[in-house]
Amino acid sequence: MYILLALIAACSLGVALHFGMPRRELRGVAVTPAVATATTAAVYTIMQWMGAGEGDVWLWVVSIGAGLGLAAASTAALTAQRTRRDAAEKQSLGI
Repeated sequence: MYILLALIAACSLGVALHFGMPRRELRGVAVTPAVATATTAAVYTIMQWMGAGEGDVWLWVVSIGAGLGLAAASTAALTAQRTRRDAAEKQSLGI
């Protein structure tokens, strides 16, 4: 049941990360929190299988940190890709 606390924290921090990163109008509001939550769930589960206990601080730090790190990286990549694609589209249309 403690995984729910980690997932709620990851989702909440993912929302904050979405609003903290620039050019948020180029991506959906649910992308960053969804990536953060899914990654946190996977890392938390893998670490539990590896023997980390629920009271182990590293379980929480690594799982939530990995979720936020991957969410930030994927959001930055998605935003950069969208910016390049929009610029190419404008150039092809002669705008």
